[in-house]
Amino acid sequence: MSNHRYIKLMPDMAVFVRVVETGSFSAAALELGMTPSAVSRQVSRLEQALAVRLLERTTRKLRLSESGSETFLRCQDMVNAARAATEVADKFVALPRGLLRVGMPKAFGKSVVAPLIPGFLAKYPQIDMQLILNDRQLNLINDDADLVIHITQHPTEGLAARPLMSVEQVLCATPAYLARHGTPRQPQDLCGHSCLSLGENPGDADWRFLRKGEATIVKVSGRYVVNHSEARLAGVLQHLGIACLPYFTARSALEQGLVKALLTDWEFVSAYQGTAYIQYLPTRYLAPKMRVFIDYLVQHLEADLKPSARQRLTANP
Repeated sequence: MSNHRYIKLMPDMAVFVRVVETGSFSAAALELGMTPSAVSRQVSRLEQALAVRLLERTTRKLRLSESGSETFLRCQDMVNAARAATEVADKFVALPRGLLRVGMPKAFGKSVVAPLIPGFLAKYPQIDMQLILNDRQLNLINDDADLVIHITQHPTEGLAARPLMSVEQVLCATPAYLARHGTPRQPQDLCGHSCLSLGENPGDADWRFLRKGEATIVKVSGRYVVNHSEARLAGVLQHLGIACLPYFTARSALEQGLVKALLTDWEFVSAYQGTAYIQYLPTRYLAPKMRVFIDYLVQHLEADLKPSARQRLTANP
């Protein structure tokens, strides 16, 4: 395809971006001052020129094809570059403003991010904030988010990522429970205790521990099963047994002495651990509202990247 043809396709690419971002031909047409049929024709013309199917059309919604997802990212880069080119005069003077939508897991959002929002809004009075709390893996495009936070060992491929903090699990119980039932000294001791587990998958009661490369799996049991970390912490505080919790959930109770960390020389292995990354579409033209929020979170949370929760607990039992 010649350079001249690339240039002719740019308007169709821009229309394609608005269709994906708004979720329908009619919504994009309303924003662009066009008819839905004209918008549909431009997307079809782009598909014909690229010789790929970009959108799967159904009566209920539009869905990006595999090739459409990658094409969308490239076209969005073009639109963002064009937008930045028309706003050069504002580049150095514009204040961060507008609605910022950030998706993240529920417990992390409530325990870690939400307490930081009042200070952020006070610092940036022209930014409005929407937190999207969902334990499902959120998608920047389908979930209409500007930024997403994932807790993982590896950031999502194809997205830019900044590490925020380490996320680890801690095994804990109240001093009162331990006084009545004893303190486990090794993972196998948990078989004689009441343990609060997640209960979402068949293997959630199989607790896996690592120490110096040695893996131990213990099948635990208990009378209370709940799939939310704050609810499990509440159960622990009522002396119902031993639970594994994200360190950020248990931190306050640990610091107040309400619960005690157990088996701190072992690592509890969970899918809900690793590093909390804030992720976004890679672009050189990051919106000011996104840039300042990322920097704000990094500034407030980077101290929790190192040392790890397990190292802190071992050092301060």
